[in-house]
Amino acid sequence: MVRLNRIYTRTGDDGTTGLGSGKRVPKYDLRVESFGTVDEANACIGMARLHTAGVFPELDAMLARIQNDLFDLGADLCTPDVGEPLAYEPLRIVQEQVERIEREIDALNADLAPLKSFVLPGGSAASAHLHLARTVTRRAERLMTELVAQPGERVGTAAMRYINRLSDFLFVASRWVNDKGARDVLWAPGKNR
Repeated sequence: MVRLNRIYTRTGDDGTTGLGSGKRVPKYDLRVESFGTVDEANACIGMARLHTAGVFPELDAMLARIQNDLFDLGADLCTPDVGEPLAYEPLRIVQEQVERIEREIDALNADLAPLKSFVLPGGSAASAHLHLARTVTRRAERLMTELVAQPGERVGTAAMRYINRLSDFLFVASRWVNDKGARDVLWAPGKNR
């Protein structure tokens, strides 16, 4: 159980932050950038939920589960797998979380007509916020991919799959809230030349 008695600790005043392993790293460390961007994506989903709560209860429940999963992903990324035992079992994203989000993508996508053009963010407030969450999620994925490419750094396969599926989920959800795609704003290539 998490217990926060003090919000400020002063331990980061030197420009470092502690990982779940206890190791201190600079706040600009790629691992910190990765889980910080996952947190940013979570905040964007929270903003989207202001427009889905009470209007799209099934989708809102999915987004609530995803927000919890993103805290799991942040904990996963915060505790690097360095091959040494820790004093506790670190929280990791698991394949079941990936499979659940895949089922939810399929369920939402079944209601949508196939696309004939790229979609511009907009159409409704909920859709625009979901698109913003999607783009931040893609940035998190790019950072996680860069992290994995660093010597000695690891990120679990399920975590990588989850972040990839999440951007797909958010894209499908952004269309679904736009009257199942009927209110999508389509890209018209070269329209303003």
